[in-house]
Amino acid sequence: MERTQLFDLMGELKLYGMKAAFDEIMATAVKRQHEPQRIVGDLLNAEINEKQARSIKYQLTIAKLPLAKDLEDFQFEDTPINRTLVNDLAGGGFIAQQRNVVLVGGTGTGKTHLAIAIARSCIRSGARGRFYNVVDLVNRLEIETRNGRQGRLAEHLTRMDFIVLDELGYLPYSDICPSPSPVASSCSTSSAGSTSAPPSSSPPISPSANGPACSAMPR
Repeated sequence: MERTQLFDLMGELKLYGMKAAFDEIMATAVKRQHEPQRIVGDLLNAEINEKQARSIKYQLTIAKLPLAKDLEDFQFEDTPINRTLVNDLAGGGFIAQQRNVVLVGGTGTGKTHLAIAIARSCIRSGARGRFYNVVDLVNRLEIETRNGRQGRLAEHLTRMDFIVLDELGYLPYSDICPSPSPVASSCSTSSAGSTSAPPSSSPPISPSANGPACSAMPR
């Protein structure tokens, strides 16, 4: 079968990863005299890798992260931020443990950057997440309630593995739930709800796991 025919078949089957890697894999196979099973395996692995890459790209898109920030872009030097702890959080263990992460600090200390970077790392590991500015989220919930459609957004969020709530301190909490610091970001597991940030008088970011529970959205 001719190469063009193979490419046509791969296109019909939507095997785009296999198609993109075909020439390289075949050239290597001829050079190193790979067995047919090895060639087929390499083509299948190329397809799997491409599908995983497309899935991650899609999940990053629907997460609605406002910026493309990663930990490699963050300047930890000359800051009191615990880099080891942040890297550990980026591994996503807090999601499996259904614990919350609250970042507290002054304006410009990098809370949003770190929250986004942690979220992107978790998504690359296969988690599904969603970013919200808390004021926008509250407005959406209020509109939903006025339209008699309450609960739909909350139900959607429970299907996420985690939710990032930015500007958490601007949420108009009631007397039942103490107001948090006016500068906070939170990465919350969807099963645990969101959390308020503990009061802080110091400007540096203070990442913590399993902050005090204070539901900001219905479950």
